[in-house]
Amino acid sequence: MGRLVPAVARAMDVLELFLESEGSLSAPDVTRRLQLPRTTVHELLTTLSARSYLAPVPEQPGRYRLGVRNYQLGSRYAEQLDLAAEGQQVAREVAETCGETVHVAILEDADVIYIAKVDSTHAVRMVSAAGRRLPAHCTSVGKMLLAALPEAELDARLAGRELAAMTAASITDPATLRTALDGIRARGVAVEHQESNPDVSCVAAPVRDSAGRVVAALSVSVPMVRWSGQREAELAELAQKGAADLSVRLGHRGAR
Repeated sequence: MGRLVPAVARAMDVLELFLESEGSLSAPDVTRRLQLPRTTVHELLTTLSARSYLAPVPEQPGRYRLGVRNYQLGSRYAEQLDLAAEGQQVAREVAETCGETVHVAILEDADVIYIAKVDSTHAVRMVSAAGRRLPAHCTSVGKMLLAALPEAELDARLAGRELAAMTAASITDPATLRTALDGIRARGVAVEHQESNPDVSCVAAPVRDSAGRVVAALSVSVPMVRWSGQREAELAELAQKGAADLSVRLGHRGAR
């Protein structure tokens, strides 16, 4: 592995200051925050401006904002993103940590479609497959995605739709579902207890894109023989971390 180039690292440090800044920065701002010599900072700012990674602020002499080159690179990165491929990679990392089955799913109408799956390493595991479609109200990923919808959109997706049961524990009453969704919004995770499979419980967390929109959900599924209140808490935290990691891959940089 090659060595790091200090000058390039410093240039990246300058650009990354703008991740924490709402507007522009001056040379003294950069000098103070990075603890670099003033001459070095001026050289970095001049070079980054010449390459359009920074741009002088016309109405504020001596201050800089991000340049158009960053947008061009970000747009190209977004074009190359593959939610399913990124989801599969993160699901694999989460599954390696907990040894349980991990899914990533998206919402279509009032159903969920699983776009990524990594199996449990245990002999007792749930049977599922990427590409499978299930009613959203019966799954943790589905309830997480429904909870993220604006009220008007949620109304439209559920209007005239029967909440069919998959198991005796499935939610079939619209008012009960809406109460459950309120709790999910408050908690930030969704839990399913034997609602799509009588032998399985799941916990899910939201995945966000660069604009902060919830575009998917990541879940950890566990057979009831390995489920407990303590295990639920552990997996909820792990699902949140995995969902946050996938969100970062999609360009999101907000708090979980």
